Amino acid sequence: MTRDTDLDRFYDLLADLKAAVGGMQYLRDCDGYMDWPERGVYFFFSPEETRAGGQRRLTRIGTHAVSSGSGTSLWDRLRTHRGINSGTFAGGGNHRGSVFRKRVGEAMRERDGLQDVYPEWGEGSSADREIRLKETGLERRVTEYIGDLPFLWLDVNDEPGPESDRAYIERNAIALVSNYRTDPLDRRAGDWLGMHSPAPAIRRAGLWNINHVDEPYDPAFLDLFEERVAETAPL
Repeated sequence: MTRDTDLDRFYDLLADLKAAVGGMQYLRDCDGYMDWPERGVYFFFSPEETRAGGQRRLTRIGTHAVSSGSGTSLWDRLRTHRGINSGTFAGGGNHRGSVFRKRVGEAMRERDGLQDVYPEWGEGSSADREIRLKETGLERRVTEYIGDLPFLWLDVNDEPGPESDRAYIERNAIALVSNYRTDPLDRRAGDWLGMHSPAPAIRRAGLWNINHVDEPYDPAFLDLFEERVAETAPL
């Protein structure tokens, strides 16, 4: 099999997953009362860009609890990406707790020349209240951007750890989709926000991912992915 054949199969399986769960969701509409699986892998798509076959193009792949003993659930991770719904920071979020939010905000800052407005964006693992209040404007823009991305989830409820099926699927899915070291099979549009990212890996891979974008993939992951699609139920 060739990479383009494997990529087509992967997107076909994502279409099967979409049918299995009753369609894509948007984080702006999601909450913790929905019947999320305890653990899984998530897939965010572009709301506008499509592949030649008409499928929406992947833009971010992720999972959680890949450290032994981690208790983070799928919804815990999605909630950090979604942002905050109430209180002082309502509509915003905490990009220091979400690499996805951090990378999107970095690209917005670069594109719009906001480096001096948000000089501390992405610095450190935490920030005091004053800094967070100053960053609320950009956090809200990030929340709106991510909230508009349709996404799917795959139920993979295995034990936390770097050798988990979730980590295996995430790693190989990113490597397959990434254009980092290969001839692009799915070129991103020139106005894709990630093209303004200060991270070369994001610009070259065409994904909001940095880890695994320059690695080879194991085609066997597609068989496991197919099995897990058959086991995933709607919320």
